[in-house]
Amino acid sequence: MGIFQSFKSASSFVLDQVIPPTCLSCRIPVGGAASLCSTCWTSLSFVSEPSCQTCGLPFDLEDQASLYCGPCLKKTPPYSRMRSALVYDDTSRSMILGFKHGDQLEACPIFAKWLAATDPSLFNGIDILTAVPLHWQRLLKRRYNQSAMLSNELARLTNLKSIPDLLTRARNTQSQGHLTRIQRRANVRGAFSPNTRYKKLIEGKRILLIDDVLTTGATVEACCQRLNNAGASEVRVLTLARAISTNS
Repeated sequence: MGIFQSFKSASSFVLDQVIPPTCLSCRIPVGGAASLCSTCWTSLSFVSEPSCQTCGLPFDLEDQASLYCGPCLKKTPPYSRMRSALVYDDTSRSMILGFKHGDQLEACPIFAKWLAATDPSLFNGIDILTAVPLHWQRLLKRRYNQSAMLSNELARLTNLKSIPDLLTRARNTQSQGHLTRIQRRANVRGAFSPNTRYKKLIEGKRILLIDDVLTTGATVEACCQRLNNAGASEVRVLTLARAISTNS
C-alpha cells in the first residue's frame, strides 16, 4: 500500500470515529461509509426482468418477456432503450433525496456501480455520457447537479466520455413533484437546448442520458427529443430509479 493510500485509510478511520457512518437510507449507524444497514439492503428493490424491451418497465408475468408495454407500442419514445437500476420506493427515495438535496455525495460511487451493472449492453457503442441539466439558478442554489455527478462517475467506471453539460436548461421550470403527467410535459416543453459549445459534437453520436429518478418520463423525453433534433444518431437513457405504478 502506498503512502497516499495509507494516509487516506488512516484519515477515513479517524473521520469514522468522529462522525460514525450511517445507513444511506434510514441513517442508523453502520460499519462503513456509503453503505446500507441489513434491513434497508434487504428491502431495496432492483428493477428486474422481464421488462419492456424499449422503456424497461417491468412486467408481472414471465410470459410477457420480449414484449413491449402499451405506451411504447402506442407511441415510439424519442430514445431507443431506457433502463433503471432501482424501483423508486421508501428505501430508495430516502437515499436519493439525501444525495440530491442533503449533500450526501459519498453515495455517488455506489450508485454509479449499480447503474453500471443494470444492463452492461446499454453502454455498447456509446460515444458520450451526459446528464439531465439543472437551470443555472437551481445549480447555484444546490451547488451540484446529482445527475452530472453520476454521469462523471459512470464515465470513470466504463472508460467512456462524459459531457454532463451537453444540454442546457433554458428555462427555470417549476418543480415537477406536484404536477400531473400532462402538466409535466407542458412544464418542460422547450426547456432544454443543446449547449452551443457542443452542438456540432452531438451530430452522428450515440448518447446515453443519465438521470436520478424517472416518474412520468416527461423530462428525459424532452431531453432526448432535443438531442435527436440536434443530430444524435441514437439516444439511450439510464436512471438510478423509476416510479412503478399501475398506470405507468
